[in-house]
Amino acid sequence: MMELLSIENAIALITLTSLEIVLGIDNIVFIAIIAGRLKLEQRRSARLIGLSLAVITRLLLLFTLSFLASLTDPILQVGWMDHALSGRDIILLAGGLFLIYKATKEIREKTVGHESELDTNEAGGRVTMKGVVTQIILIDIVFSLDSVITAIGMTNNLPVMSGAVILAVGVMLVFSGFIVEFIEANPTVKMLALSFLLMIGVVLVADGLGHHLEKAYIYFAMAFSLGVEMLNLRASKTQKNL
Repeated sequence: MMELLSIENAIALITLTSLEIVLGIDNIVFIAIIAGRLKLEQRRSARLIGLSLAVITRLLLLFTLSFLASLTDPILQVGWMDHALSGRDIILLAGGLFLIYKATKEIREKTVGHESELDTNEAGGRVTMKGVVTQIILIDIVFSLDSVITAIGMTNNLPVMSGAVILAVGVMLVFSGFIVEFIEANPTVKMLALSFLLMIGVVLVADGLGHHLEKAYIYFAMAFSLGVEMLNLRASKTQKNL
């Protein structure tokens, strides 16, 4: 027990928790946009369910380390590709294409004004909690896979990895409400968030095809774009007060 409380493990826990929070931002953005299609009184429940599923998915993956290791073994060779696809690659490809599809549909709906596919279910009715949760589960698997593989790469200590995942999702639960409300209250920020999801989808597809893009550059670009948008919002508010 004392070994778990060592300085080395404490540093690993803090570092990994911070990284998991950063990696979880895109998950929150996706949940915010998808849950925004529900009735106002259902959105908080969808958010809580989505983030609860995120921590469960991550913990389940952590406890199946041998399975995760097998996902990196090549299982499919496509003729025109030099890169043999592994199970992880296929999951990232599917998740990336899913994000690109959803983000593109949402952006089109916002710019053209037509009803998005997210507004209806297959039966032709309004979007349901079940449909939203299903979409959240699917994308949770993709985000969890990326997050857990990162955790495994940083430490071999399972309690530290589990603690970091639980703490990170706890922080996201606390601040997710504010993030969701802010996105909903500012249409331009919502469009920016959709653009982020589109970019993340492209990054996942590229990663799945064997072209790894450094995440630090991606997150820097997102932070810079968000900073510019905050300045625009402040300038707009100042103009209105004049």
